[in-house]
Amino acid sequence: MNKRPPLEVVGGMPIVGHFAENWENVQRFQAGEGDLLIDTYPKSGTTWISQIVDLILHHEDHKKSNVGAIFERVPFLEFAVPDMPTGTELLNTRKPPRLIKSHLPVHLLPESFWQKKCKVIYVARNPKDVLVSFYYFYHMAIVHPDPGTFEEFLQKFIEGKVSYGSWGDHVKDWWKIRRQRDVLYLFYEDMLEDPKREIRKVMKFLGKDPSEDIVEKIHQCTTFKAMKDDHTANYSTIPPSVMDHSISPFMRKGTRGDWKRHLTVAQNELFDEYYRREMSDTDLTFRF
Repeated sequence: MNKRPPLEVVGGMPIVGHFAENWENVQRFQAGEGDLLIDTYPKSGTTWISQIVDLILHHEDHKKSNVGAIFERVPFLEFAVPDMPTGTELLNTRKPPRLIKSHLPVHLLPESFWQKKCKVIYVARNPKDVLVSFYYFYHMAIVHPDPGTFEEFLQKFIEGKVSYGSWGDHVKDWWKIRRQRDVLYLFYEDMLEDPKREIRKVMKFLGKDPSEDIVEKIHQCTTFKAMKDDHTANYSTIPPSVMDHSISPFMRKGTRGDWKRHLTVAQNELFDEYYRREMSDTDLTFRF
């Protein structure tokens, strides 16, 4: 088996080769009444928000929220690799309401999510930090192609030739539909700045009472350090044939501004130009 298969294109979007093999089942997936979707462009705080939401929904029943790894508690819809159950298989063994993770752009999300009026929590992150985090992730998540040099990966990112395609289209399309659908749109930078404020927002969106005691408990369980040390949250139990933690940990830094250590002056200027182009037709803005 090619350890690093090339990306495949599905619905006009590049995606991990193994994921593409299960694409039909993803498109046919039937969302159910009460299903809750967590969606992000990759490396935008997906695991963090998944852990927060899982704790909000199950904090009275601690046993339930601590059973199994995060990728079992919040199945990843498109996930498919050899020798592991696919995301669709996992989800199809459960009855709604389910907690579901995805990186799909708006136009490729199965229609059933809209038909069933599912709530969606979307998290967006500034693209410079996404770029750096994605580069390291490509190295350790060896179901991805080799990322090449940072310069090469930067070019691929700008051209939308990385897994899940264009960052700009992804964040803008979800931003556009947030008011027509039941979408809570959050920012990674806001979550870092005031995690408890953002936890309260999520609780309100889910119709839960954000009592200070519960907010504090959830905050303590979802700090970067707590999650990095938690084998159910840090992906350390996933097979090394999927993620090789000896290359780089899945939970690397969880900060903002790490891009300043990676982009040269010339690369930063190139990226600023790309960002201006991408954001020229939207009122969506990011903090760097």
